[in-house]
Amino acid sequence: MTFSNFSLDSILQSVVDFLPNLALAILIFIAASLISVWVARVLKRTLASRGHDQELIVLMQLIARWGILAIGVIWALEQIAPGRFGTLLAGLGVAGFTIGFALQDVAKNFIAGLLILLLQPFRIGDSIEIEDIIGEVLEINLRSTEIRAQDGRYVIFPNADVFSSRIINNTRTPRRRIAIPIGISYESDLDRVTKVALETLESIDEVLKEPSPQVVFDNFGGTTIDFTLYVWWNTRAVGLLPVTNIVVTAIKKAFEREGIEMPFPTQEIILKGKT
Repeated sequence: MTFSNFSLDSILQSVVDFLPNLALAILIFIAASLISVWVARVLKRTLASRGHDQELIVLMQLIARWGILAIGVIWALEQIAPGRFGTLLAGLGVAGFTIGFALQDVAKNFIAGLLILLLQPFRIGDSIEIEDIIGEVLEINLRSTEIRAQDGRYVIFPNADVFSSRIINNTRTPRRRIAIPIGISYESDLDRVTKVALETLESIDEVLKEPSPQVVFDNFGGTTIDFTLYVWWNTRAVGLLPVTNIVVTAIKKAFEREGIEMPFPTQEIILKGKT
């Protein structure tokens, strides 16, 4: 077929014949988009009313929305190129491979996001530790995890980094232990120190009675005998910083009341003059 075989009339006729298919494809895509949004909302409302986890709701919404959109796109393309969709898919596959290779970091975060939503190492609202950040999980999406740190910073972690990092979920641990080092003078009666410390800890509501607190003398320091208080507390009732403050304040008041000295490091300097 040569260029002379084409005429303006034949081109216009081809365009006119193609327009219905194009219009139908556009309508299918728009309908699929609207249906995907509607289904996602219905899923969210239904699953939330049944008390399902927020992470599961997010995952089901994403699967439903993108699944419906994918079906709509395939159906729309079939209207544009009926009977030739296999060849079109092959071309899209090559292009997709090239784009995927260029966007491998995006794909890695996407897969990690799916795994986080499926495995649920943490949930929205949990207090977690990732690297050197401690904070509350605000949102989990397919690209990143958003955390409000204890100091107020808003931190966004790529999901691939989250999934490959050590995660400490403080919320899933109903009780934790803290170790508080203390030093007392060498003249102190260690049995009395132990008795005062344990009685003080037992009087603090935030400290758990089981497992019981412990006093362990573990070092002869330069100016003090050092020991460590091992204290368990309910993480769902009080945070780490408040319980540490409560324990340290109570111990200091008790030791001052009982005359137990906690000396600070000192240095003795002897000046020798010439005779």
